[in-house]
Amino acid sequence: MTGKWLVGYQVREDGAFLREILHRRAHIREVYFSWGNTPGGRHATTAHPVLTEWEAARRMESDLNAMREAGLSFNLLLNAGCYGADSLSRHFLRSTCDLVDEMLERFAIRSITTTSPVLAHLIRDNFPGMEIRASVNMGIGTVEAMEYLADTFDGFYFQREKNRDRAALARLREWCLTHGKKSYLLANSGCLNDCPVRQFHDNLVAHEQEIVTRDNAVTFQPLCRDVFQKSTDPGDYLRRLSFIRPEDVHLYDGLSDGIKLATRVHPFPERVLRAYDEERWSGNLPDLTEPSHSAVLYPRIIENSALPECFGETVSSCGQKCRRGEACTYCTQAARQALRKLPQEPAG
Repeated sequence: MTGKWLVGYQVREDGAFLREILHRRAHIREVYFSWGNTPGGRHATTAHPVLTEWEAARRMESDLNAMREAGLSFNLLLNAGCYGADSLSRHFLRSTCDLVDEMLERFAIRSITTTSPVLAHLIRDNFPGMEIRASVNMGIGTVEAMEYLADTFDGFYFQREKNRDRAALARLREWCLTHGKKSYLLANSGCLNDCPVRQFHDNLVAHEQEIVTRDNAVTFQPLCRDVFQKSTDPGDYLRRLSFIRPEDVHLYDGLSDGIKLATRVHPFPERVLRAYDEERWSGNLPDLTEPSHSAVLYPRIIENSALPECFGETVSSCGQKCRRGEACTYCTQAARQALRKLPQEPAG
């Protein structure tokens, strides 16, 4: 299997994302997706703002077939933060096996990513040879955690926050290589480091199809949005997230078997793929992350090409003093260097 990128599929009515994937297929290790309205780490794939559910399903199947014919491999997501009362039921486990059977027949999936050790064991017992990965949503960032799960998973997505500690990544990678395990990174997450409400938010997403049918009293706003709305320091965007810029990807060579791009719900997934594949981006840095915080920061932007050339090297080896409450001004200074202000349209 060749290629570096693990690209998240989403249904696009204009076909632009499919064309970009096919154009760059030689550099793509695989495409990952959730099927239909199967609960996952993001909203249902067939929940589309323009297409009906049936139209989205037909488009999805057509796109996946086109990618399979082009020689691309697939990873099936079973990565919901919660499966509720169904988590251990015979019906749920049986229907999961039926889904995997169907995905094998239709698209020859080669791997599965899950948050559930129960599903991991189910897949191992019933689908020999299928690579089973621990989702990034499990927050695995230590050798100890991987040791606990060594009999359950074949590969691990490392905790987002470890992107800012390449020495730690090297130790995790060494353990994986020694024990015959695969390892993966997530490049463009817009989630807060050590977010204390991440689990709650993931659970809401897993149950969103139930939640939207209720008479809800509030609309949940993610904590990251609150944080950046209240912040007056543009450096907070750089220090409180763990993204890897396209220009800095080379610093992570040899530290994983592939790099995941969060493109399943990004408004411009082809832009993300293009920027990372070309390893450069001239534009607003928040436009690349998922979630994007561009709207919250507006009219301010952080011009990615204006950040210091040493940014990636510095923040991935600085010891993350800021996360321990120690004073450091590097990210603030870097953001001020790259900060631009867009003209605002006049009122009325």
